[in-house]
Amino acid sequence: MSSKKKSKRSGNKGNHAPRPRGFAGVRPDKGLGQNFLIDEEVIGTIVRESGVSKDTLVIEIGPGTGALTLPLAEAAGRVIAVELDENMIEGLRIKTFGMDNVEIIHQDILETDIKSLATEAMAEHGLTELRIIGNLPYYITTPIIMKLLESDTGAKSITVMMQKEVADRIAAEPGTRASGAITYPVHYHARVSEIAFVPRECFYPAPKVDSAVLRLDLRNEPAVCVKDEELMMRCIKAGFSMRRKTLLNSLTALGYQNKEILSKALDAAGIDPSRRAETLSLEEFAKLSDSLQEA
Repeated sequence: MSSKKKSKRSGNKGNHAPRPRGFAGVRPDKGLGQNFLIDEEVIGTIVRESGVSKDTLVIEIGPGTGALTLPLAEAAGRVIAVELDENMIEGLRIKTFGMDNVEIIHQDILETDIKSLATEAMAEHGLTELRIIGNLPYYITTPIIMKLLESDTGAKSITVMMQKEVADRIAAEPGTRASGAITYPVHYHARVSEIAFVPRECFYPAPKVDSAVLRLDLRNEPAVCVKDEELMMRCIKAGFSMRRKTLLNSLTALGYQNKEILSKALDAAGIDPSRRAETLSLEEFAKLSDSLQEA
């Protein structure tokens, strides 16, 4: 089940948002999808609602100018900020100079071994929980979320900012029209809460769309039992690859040339072959996957 908290619309008034307290000579890189968060109210909400405490190791994704890094460091036991843009590294190190609980790493989060990084840091500093927090570039939101969910990092939660449209898709209940391919794996691994709506004026430069912050609380056990998790995810991906088509047709993307096999699997799972992927619950996708495995 997903839950949503009512959040105040915050942001800077007027047509001209102030520039962030960034680094001299450094400008946001459009190629990296950089939009720097500058609204202190939103920053405070993220820190407060992320559940960070002095027992927490935070891995921050894309610290940028460090607007979120500093308040996180005040609340957490330790912050490891992973930044891809080399131009930001020196400024971040200067800005966090003297803060013994902050470490800046110049690396792509998609290539970072988060589990090893976190395990070593938590053991060294006596921390008991890991939380991942970040402002995700719009163009790679889904790959980052999927990496975090599938990497078995041991994180207690993932709190991330993203485009509002994507957040709405993720937070939607599986089996509703608003759901999409990303909805199912997220709900399979986590409970979803929307903790803030963030209008475009809260960033510099202001993007063309609004954003939202989601908190994904990782489940101790997956939401449903399934014999082959990978096959279920392939079924979901195939079903939404042609979401306007019926399941019987869209599931051919799995490689089954003989629709009779698919028809029998759908029948065994108690699913009408004329339904579309967006109407299926997680439980139904699990049954379908199990039926296909036995076909």
